[in-house]
Amino acid sequence: MSEQNSADKLVGSDRVLAVLAELARHPDGIGLEEMARAVASPKPTVHRALAALRRAGFAAQHGHGRYVLGDEFLRMAFAHHEARPDHVRVMPVLKALCDRYGETAHYAVLDGPSVVYRSKLDPASGAVRLTSVVGGRNPAHCTAVGKVLLADALPTREAVEAWADGRTLERPTERSIGTVEELHAELTRIREQGYATDDQENEPGVNCVAVAAYLTSPTVPSGAISVSGLAYRTPLKRLIDDLPAIRAIVSGEEHS
Repeated sequence: MSEQNSADKLVGSDRVLAVLAELARHPDGIGLEEMARAVASPKPTVHRALAALRRAGFAAQHGHGRYVLGDEFLRMAFAHHEARPDHVRVMPVLKALCDRYGETAHYAVLDGPSVVYRSKLDPASGAVRLTSVVGGRNPAHCTAVGKVLLADALPTREAVEAWADGRTLERPTERSIGTVEELHAELTRIREQGYATDDQENEPGVNCVAVAAYLTSPTVPSGAISVSGLAYRTPLKRLIDDLPAIRAIVSGEEHS
């Protein structure tokens, strides 16, 4: 008898979770009948699940009998999300990229004229590793992560000039951008194509592709994520051609 009760409770819990997950798919609300169809359960059973969620503050009922996620659930979700350090959130993404390409994956943020590496993951194998370190800095205009963030932060030539503030742009290699005009043109291209590259601009023999990462906001990038590889081992063209897969991993759409 106790085993039967335990099974019933498990089924009930699963049903409540299914109702909660379905609520998340309907920001404008969902009615009881539609919910019952979606979770393939009788209306009285679904109504009880919704009542339990409402008591906990995880669901609310708006006009015309439609149900939405409750404020308490949203409060908990956002509080948890905000409390997690960026490097904790981003590590599964870096691991997926590292595993796929056998190259180093970075997460970096913009800090004035520089990028700061918050997280880094090297491949498990490979005799040659990159010199970047967590907490290390590089000139933003010479790196793919930096340029993709500058493209968002500096939308006009005037903004680029103000950011440069009259200083000479550092050129670690002969391929590095050296003028405001070049940088403005590059940032314009990045906004149009939605990604940035580093074609041996920061370090000879190392190339990189980066896209913006939205860990704390759907519209403002919190940082950028990149795949950096040795040019002889992973040509830049291979990374560019594989951008749909990189974007899918960064956005969480690919879970392989």
